[in-house]
Amino acid sequence: MITLTDVTRRFGSGSGQRVAVDRLSMTIAPGEVLGLLGPNGAGKTTTISMIVGLLRPSDGRITINVPGVAGELDPFDASAKSHLGIATQSVSLYDELSGKENLRLFGSLFSLSRSTLAARVEECLRLVGLTDRADDRVAAYSGGMKRRLNVAAALVHDPAIVLLDEPTAGVDPHSRHALFEIVRHLKSQGKTVIYSTHYMEEAQQLCDRVAIIDHGKLLALGPVDDLIRKHGGSSIVRIQRVNADAPDVTVTDDPLEALRRALSESERANVKSAAVQSPDLQAVFLTLTGRELRD
Repeated sequence: MITLTDVTRRFGSGSGQRVAVDRLSMTIAPGEVLGLLGPNGAGKTTTISMIVGLLRPSDGRITINVPGVAGELDPFDASAKSHLGIATQSVSLYDELSGKENLRLFGSLFSLSRSTLAARVEECLRLVGLTDRADDRVAAYSGGMKRRLNVAAALVHDPAIVLLDEPTAGVDPHSRHALFEIVRHLKSQGKTVIYSTHYMEEAQQLCDRVAIIDHGKLLALGPVDDLIRKHGGSSIVRIQRVNADAPDVTVTDDPLEALRRALSESERANVKSAAVQSPDLQAVFLTLTGRELRD
C-alpha cells in the first residue's frame, strides 16, 4: 500500500548538514499495523512527515496505492490527502473549541457532506470514548483525553491509512489502554496503520511487523517473533538450589531442555526456584545497536 524506495531526508547544508533519514526502503501492506520502533531522534517523525506529504524527501521516492483508486499516488498529490490521516506527536487541537467542534472543523477540510460529517463526528467520539465530553471545551480536557481526540481528528474523514506518531506519550494508563483498543479496532476495519513509538511493549502488543530504526537507518524489519528469533540471542535459565548462595545460570537456545534437566526426578528436591528470561525486543535492539533504547 505504501512503498518507500531509498528515501533520504537531510536538514541544513554544508558542514552543518544532518541526515535524519538515510536510504530507507520498505513496503507496508494493506491492512497491516506496522510499528516504527526507535528512540527519539531516530527519524520516525521525519519518515511519517514524508509519507503524509509534509516534507519532501531529499532523495528517493514514496508511492501510495489505495484499493479502488487507479494508479500510484504521490504524498504531495492533492488526491492523496483524503486517504491519509495523521495524529501528530504534538497535539493539534483548538483549546477554545469543544471536542465536537474540533472534529467538525477537521472533517470540513475534506469536503464531507453535512450528514456524512455529522455521522463521522459522532462515530469518532464514540470510538475514542468522549461522547459525554463532546460539548466541553478542549481546554478542560486531561492530557489523555486530548490525545484520544487528536486520534479522532485523524479518523474523522475515514482515511484508508492512519499514521499515529507517539500517540501514548504522556498519557494515563486508562487512555493508553483506550488507544490500544482504537488501534485494534482500526485493524479490524482493514485500515493500514503506521504506529510510531519508542515503547517496545507497545510495538510487541499491537504490530504485525516492526521496523527498528536508529540514526535514520532501518536496522531490521519483520514480525516480532522473527526479529526475536533472528536477533534476540539466547534465553537465560536461572536455577536457585537449596542451600546455594547464588543461582546456577545457563545461557541456552533450548530453555525447556535446561529446565527439564534441572527439574528431573533426581534433581527436583534440590531446586528452590527456577526462572527463564526469554529474549525480547529490547534484546533485539541491544543486539542491533549495542546500546539501550533511549528516550
